[in-house]
Amino acid sequence: MNLSSGVGDDPDGVNANRAALQRLVGGIHVYSRQNHGTAMTVVTREILGDPAAPIQTMPQTADALISDVPGVRLLIQTADCQAVILVDPQKRVVANVHNGWRGSVANIIGRTVRQMVAAFGCDPDRMLAAIGPSLGPCCAEFVNYRSEIPEALWPFRMGRHHFDFWRISRHQLIAAGLCAAHVHAAQVCTRCNPHLFFSYRAARRTGRFATLVGLDTPGTAGARVGSGDCVGP
Repeated sequence: MNLSSGVGDDPDGVNANRAALQRLVGGIHVYSRQNHGTAMTVVTREILGDPAAPIQTMPQTADALISDVPGVRLLIQTADCQAVILVDPQKRVVANVHNGWRGSVANIIGRTVRQMVAAFGCDPDRMLAAIGPSLGPCCAEFVNYRSEIPEALWPFRMGRHHFDFWRISRHQLIAAGLCAAHVHAAQVCTRCNPHLFFSYRAARRTGRFATLVGLDTPGTAGARVGSGDCVGP
């Protein structure tokens, strides 16, 4: 069930997998060209190449997708990196962020929250976030962290060379204005569970699975997503 067209897999097989997922979930599935950067794309009806096409790939590179269009599913492909979902249930805006260690260093999560505020008037205080299965602190080893990870993130180091990127993302989300009670993480390590997930660190040559988020008809998202009272970090 590899969903990536960029890892040397048979294109027909990848297309068949994407089609199977689209039939299962429905809606218009939107992929992006990810490159571990900080570029974002706001997916509107106008920029969809063919509004009737069930599967589309944005022509521009983007590691974060944002949309308020019902029926659109935003997909992020990962194999150890985090997919971070953001939802403002009142403004009915969703985002999906490809957040690897380079994304953590650049704080692409915080940048995406700010873009949702600027483009749609979202309120971080009521936003919800979910961090998907990804490389855990058990396996996120960075022997050369002094040259790769900025010193501001060293407090999240565990032992000599390991980092807790789940905690980094939580910290960045709260710093962006989200309530601690609204931040959720799967806390499942992809490298420790190769029978469930693709893992680049475990296999190097491997596929990509996808996390997706989207809106249905008005009122549906609010019914599906719960939120509690905001509390401090």
